[in-house]
Amino acid sequence: MLRRLHPEQPESFAFTPDNQAWAEGQITKYPEGRQASAIIPILWRAQEQEGWLSKPAIEHVADMLGLSYIRALEVATFYFMFQLQPVGSVAHIQVCGTTSCMICGAEDLVAVCKEKIAPEPHALSADGKFSWEEVECLGACSNAPMAQIGKDYYEDLTADRMGAIIDEMAAGKVPVPGPQNGRYAAEPLKGLTSLTEHDSGKTQYNASAQLAVDIGDSIKRIDGTEVPLVMPWQGKPANKAAKPAKAKTKPAAKKSAPKTPAAEPAAADARPAQLSDAPRDGGADDLKRISGVGPKLEETLNSLGIWHFDQVASFTKADIAWVDARLRFKGRIERDDWIGQAKALADEKDS
Repeated sequence: MLRRLHPEQPESFAFTPDNQAWAEGQITKYPEGRQASAIIPILWRAQEQEGWLSKPAIEHVADMLGLSYIRALEVATFYFMFQLQPVGSVAHIQVCGTTSCMICGAEDLVAVCKEKIAPEPHALSADGKFSWEEVECLGACSNAPMAQIGKDYYEDLTADRMGAIIDEMAAGKVPVPGPQNGRYAAEPLKGLTSLTEHDSGKTQYNASAQLAVDIGDSIKRIDGTEVPLVMPWQGKPANKAAKPAKAKTKPAAKKSAPKTPAAEPAAADARPAQLSDAPRDGGADDLKRISGVGPKLEETLNSLGIWHFDQVASFTKADIAWVDARLRFKGRIERDDWIGQAKALADEKDS
């Protein structure tokens, strides 16, 4: 299936402050130079916040991770869990259409979605509240047919119940997820035949449905404020972390060891002599040819006075420290060997 970005895009994207803190916490999971490994959870967070992934959102995440835009686009367009078009403001309904669900009535659920939402998948309802699509196996075969709505599974569905769920959500209610036919989880339809004596301590609903009920809103967009999400390696909730406190932890102290308090002002003040306010007469070099430099990073380098390969090729240790201090993620100059790459590109240009 061909997956393209939606033709209509917003002007910009920004995480909420709490989601931004959460995303930065995810990046700290990975060692220096491996921040790109955080791309899937952060793209997912962007989608949870907005409902879908816009081009500005994908590019924002790429900039956070120091990736070229094409690499982030490759991930976003490859995985079907990422929605590349606007979805319903209340809910996007994913009806499982694989074997078990199809045998048990998935086509009837699709017919309800076509009638109540839109004739075609990925189209918004007239009021903009709902959208739907048919998806491959969601792994709840013993509770077929089922659909994923927001963050939860609605199982053991009938056409009537599917229609009622949509109506309830349209009215501002949040139907209890899980089995819709009275089953607790995935026990036999006729009831338990064994382990019945261990039944007394269970909650009203099965674990996942109970959590949704406890939260009180399973289809709400995540904004980072729901529950303080703990980053164990930081020892505190990601959405409550204060940057000054982070520096007191041992890992942070090791990471910042190369930058002593005395060296920081020097790195900030000693502007490299080869920088210039504008490119030379021949025009600026395409710095994006340096691996690891994307459009946004090229803009940043230009704003610092870096326009040409030979400027990068002549960086000294002091120059690297000065530029590094002004980039979002430190260490990429040496990690990606910008100097070696720039020398080769400068030689190629001169030959």
